[in-house]
Amino acid sequence: MSDKITAKELAAQKNDFVIIDVRESDELSGGIIEDSIHMPLGLCIRNVKKSQIDDLKDKKICTYCGTGYRGNIAADELIKGGFNAVTLEGGYLAWM
Repeated sequence: MSDKITAKELAAQKNDFVIIDVRESDELSGGIIEDSIHMPLGLCIRNVKKSQIDDLKDKKICTYCGTGYRGNIAADELIKGGFNAVTLEGGYLAWM
């Protein structure tokens, strides 16, 4: 299990993180966290496995989805790939 960060903690430290939104495209109409990178879960996992986002290995990453489930999966995969990642507890719903 990856570590979690609360919405309040992320808001206070937002500039310290690369924020990755792992929701699907049709979910973005309800809003996004400003300056986040959209990378659906499947693409995120592929990018880790194919070393296509290795330039982010020296950054702190926070993943999020709608409620936290997929964000947690993405953070776990990133950690397995050697990244420093946490997930937003409660996902975008908590951010709202």
